[in-house]
Amino acid sequence: MTAVGSLRSIVLECAEPAPLAEFWAAVLDRPVVQRDDDWWALERRPGEARMCFQVVDAFEPPAWPGEHGEQQAHLDVEVDDLDVAKTAVLGLGARRLGDVVEEPDDRPWQVFADPAGHPFCLVT
Repeated sequence: MTAVGSLRSIVLECAEPAPLAEFWAAVLDRPVVQRDDDWWALERRPGEARMCFQVVDAFEPPAWPGEHGEQQAHLDVEVDDLDVAKTAVLGLGARRLGDVVEEPDDRPWQVFADPAGHPFCLVT
């Protein structure tokens, strides 16, 4: 099958794009390349989607864990060392949503929320 297109952007809705963009810029080591009142974006690297942040009036963060699809989506961030990454994201303003989960293949992961409340996982 021929692709219809390629994934250009991942857009997170939020009340304030500046702190959210700065958080993800630090987590992913990507510079912020666009700063507007209601839209911020990180640098798009070759072969990867860019990450953007859009203001939504009356924004409410998704529930975790949600029973009725409230989460809708989350990001998985691959890391080499879960303890080092956990310390880093907590220092940047994330909050822990769950305990470390050990998979059968011994690849632990843990769920966090970014400063706006979007869930994401640190995955080894």
